[in-house]
Amino acid sequence: MGQNSEKILKVGIVGCGGIANGKHIPNLSAQKNVEIVALCDIIEERAVESAKKIGNDDIKIYTDYKEMLQDDSIDVVHVCTPNKSHSFITIDALESGKHVMCEKPMAKTAKEARAMLDASKRTGKKLTIGYDNRYRPDSLTLKKVCERGDLGDIYFAKAHAIRRRAVPTWGVFLNEEEQGGGPLIDIGTHALDLTLWLMDNYKVSSVKGNVYHKLGNKENAANAFGPWDPKEFTVEDSAFGFITMENGATVTLEASWALNTLDVGEAQATLCGTEGGADMKDGLRINGEDLGNLYTKTPDLKTGGVAYFSGNSESQAGRECRMWIESILNDTDPMVKPEQALVVTEILEAIYESARTGKTVYFDDKLVASQV
Repeated sequence: MGQNSEKILKVGIVGCGGIANGKHIPNLSAQKNVEIVALCDIIEERAVESAKKIGNDDIKIYTDYKEMLQDDSIDVVHVCTPNKSHSFITIDALESGKHVMCEKPMAKTAKEARAMLDASKRTGKKLTIGYDNRYRPDSLTLKKVCERGDLGDIYFAKAHAIRRRAVPTWGVFLNEEEQGGGPLIDIGTHALDLTLWLMDNYKVSSVKGNVYHKLGNKENAANAFGPWDPKEFTVEDSAFGFITMENGATVTLEASWALNTLDVGEAQATLCGTEGGADMKDGLRINGEDLGNLYTKTPDLKTGGVAYFSGNSESQAGRECRMWIESILNDTDPMVKPEQALVVTEILEAIYESARTGKTVYFDDKLVASQV
């Protein structure tokens, strides 16, 4: 792990809701180089309950994250709050001398995301975003396939985030003010991040998008999480984007919580290149042509042997957490760089803007996207 393998990083968590308790707290607790020392939530009981689950009576409880940031012993902060507060909590944490893992998406707006990146560069502290689908075995394998050049020049790709009926009815998911949008910014962001990362293409030329609120007004709708309240459903139920990259490559993005389709799947990418293609629709499938014949390969991902993949027992969230902590201990770049996450947010915002205005959004030199 490097010269700091014995160092213990002290971590504070802001926001003690589902993503903190289901993902961040258990995976941080499993790291030998980590001690969770502080929990913050605007509802004190939630932080207290999280501390009880950890089983450490010495964990400090806060309802004001700014008070928590005054603790100079804290090395790392994980931001697990609604999208609206990602930017200012992250920036304050960076400026207080902490490294930051912020849950996805990077921010509610591109302007806020750029401010987060600027703060990371200004303070010299590491910043990463919780795009944990990069850490799946199929994602890591396909990344190596792309890096080796097996697909050639990838000039067409699809980012898939389609649910037939799985609208999240808890928390603030249906609240546009808190979240900035619906499935596009919630699950579409994962699919887009994964696709751009696999392509290693972050230079955007233009974006055209359409956003729909067609099914959200239905009463007593069939839904995996129970019927939603149409009066609370203030975000889109589906959104679609057409993205043209500077090198001419095309990326389509499809995102829905509720759509009348049987072709479902999320956090998936389809890639088409000059030498081959790949998709994640039925496991990882790689296709191409050899000796005048077409072929389809389906790698056995249970055998290991993938970079960053240390066996089937480690989950994608566990791998994300371990590699993030190792990047701090070894002073290396995190796998998810803030510059990359910013481009994702810029594209999402452009899709919303295009849908609102009916016009194509053209990226120019002023956007950080063109500098990644």
